[in-house]
Amino acid sequence: MSNFAERLKELRIEKRLSQEEVAKSIGVSQAAIARWERGLQIPNVDYAVTIAKFFNVSTDYLLGVVDY
Repeated sequence: MSNFAERLKELRIEKRLSQEEVAKSIGVSQAAIARWERGLQIPNVDYAVTIAKFFNVSTDYLLGVVDY
């Protein structure tokens, strides 16, 4: 599993959100969130930025570049 996949799932669970809730908030399908969390796909840059903003983290953190 990629750092992105692990971080996305971790952030979602910390906020007690379902995949469906995150998906609706950022404008993708629940299936897309599931694929991202399993490391089967990664989002494009625009969605990575949207996800980082949604969870109030940096894209560097989300992508596993930094640990803070």
